[in-house]
Amino acid sequence: MKNDFSSVNPAAIPDIQQHSSYEAGSGIRRAWRVFPFLVAGVVLVPVCVVFASFLSPDDEIWQHLISTTLPNLLTNTLWLSLGVIVGTSLLGVSLAWFTSVYRFPGYRFFSWALFLPLAIPAYVIAFVALGMFDYTGPVQTSLRHWFNSDLPWFPDIRSGPGVAIVMTLAFYPYVYLLSRDAFLTQGKRLLEVAQSLGFTRRQGFFKVVLPMARPWIVAGIMLALMETLADFGTVSIFNYDTFTTAIYKTWFGMFSLSTASQLASLLILIVLVIIVTEQRFRLRMRFSESRKSARVERIPLTGWQAMAVAGFAGTILFFAFVLPVVQLSIWAMDALTIGLDQRYLEFTWHSVLLSVLAALITCLVAAMLAYAARLHSDGYTRSAIRLATVGYALPGAVLAVGIFIPMAWLDNLLSDWIEDISGVETGLLIQGTLTVMLIAYMTRFLAVSYFPLESALQRVTRSIDEAAAGFGVTGWSMLRMIYFPMLKSSLFTAATLVFVDVMKEMPITLMTRPFDWDTLAVRIFSLTSEGQWDQAALPALTLILTGLIPIILLIRHSET
Repeated sequence: MKNDFSSVNPAAIPDIQQHSSYEAGSGIRRAWRVFPFLVAGVVLVPVCVVFASFLSPDDEIWQHLISTTLPNLLTNTLWLSLGVIVGTSLLGVSLAWFTSVYRFPGYRFFSWALFLPLAIPAYVIAFVALGMFDYTGPVQTSLRHWFNSDLPWFPDIRSGPGVAIVMTLAFYPYVYLLSRDAFLTQGKRLLEVAQSLGFTRRQGFFKVVLPMARPWIVAGIMLALMETLADFGTVSIFNYDTFTTAIYKTWFGMFSLSTASQLASLLILIVLVIIVTEQRFRLRMRFSESRKSARVERIPLTGWQAMAVAGFAGTILFFAFVLPVVQLSIWAMDALTIGLDQRYLEFTWHSVLLSVLAALITCLVAAMLAYAARLHSDGYTRSAIRLATVGYALPGAVLAVGIFIPMAWLDNLLSDWIEDISGVETGLLIQGTLTVMLIAYMTRFLAVSYFPLESALQRVTRSIDEAAAGFGVTGWSMLRMIYFPMLKSSLFTAATLVFVDVMKEMPITLMTRPFDWDTLAVRIFSLTSEGQWDQAALPALTLILTGLIPIILLIRHSET
């Protein structure tokens, strides 16, 4: 018989107060208190391992890196980061302002369509850009044919600015999303206040609206910046050396895992500085009513201004989403008979299997974390959960190195122990399996699933807990029987987000996968490394179609 606890009146249960402290002092309740610290320990292990690598530096390799590579890595990373910061700020803030405050031709369409580039991995936009705009691509080839000469004025796509432009097109939606939220809740009202003080519309935007929205804008820029630092596929396709490519080349080229770990520690330091900076701005954020009923009328644009804004939004959408999808479709049709074979189905199956397993494990851990936070709201538990969810800020290459090292140590320890007991050589037990990959995925994407579940759990009243306790349902039983059914929608959203993120994840998969166990992302990397853009189009289209699922969910949520 199924009990409907949501309709139970707590006042009708005798002695309910003694049930409000259910499991107090019991072993089960203590286990829920310990769980967040265990998960936080799993997340901190790769970080500690990476930093511990400084204790055993390889002098010869480091001398080689310092004299030949490291200065270039720092310079490339700095200029790329600055380029993405400037590009995403200009595109994200301007597009968010136009679509949230003004009325122009197509503003309803652009308000949601400008989210769509989030569905395309940056490395997919990268190889489409190279395939089309490189010297041998169709654009330059056609222009040389028309002008009957070389094109000294055509910019070199294989350059630092080229990488920055591609990443800007891929990551501007992060700034657009958060800036639009700020402008929708207070943009036009602040503009009217500024105009009442004697400012023009332009002065009001720069002197009043923009400073008030700065925390949201900075948060979006920080997300784009962390994605830039964590990126591996895009910079690899452009052969533009950054820390992530150096970590990969040091591990698999120089066969020095310790040096790769030390390079990863430098990257972690950069990321930690960014996290601290973002948290300082987050403390200044204030939230206001954002319901549609609270939003005021849009400012109409007419004439050339309306056409200019519509043309600007259309141009960004064209280069960031329409052009890549169309070009990929053309390439995929040309290579369909070659690419659609048994191996392609195998790559797809591997990607789907990994994504499903990672989504299930990650969402289960996230739900247990959210429930533990509900049982124990003290500062220590909150700090442990904050540490447990910080993995999303760590680049995939760093996690791959940090998790592989302790797993290799544990594997050797288990093998020696079994051999001492039974005399049987077991070989590798953990390395070369999906275990390392799934742990890395869970660490990387736990925050993606935790925050939707934690937000949904806040809407579940405490009276339901008390009513369930009155019926003797506590601990895991309460999570399974009460919360899982009530959080069904949020669980689906969280699982979908993790599923798509794992489908697109490249460095973790590339660096920790079992031998000859490729996925769609790895297949794209292999083909683009050889310049086979048309062959890489089919797996890239599959990833894009999969990535559209959470984007549609995000659009529906933002419009409610």
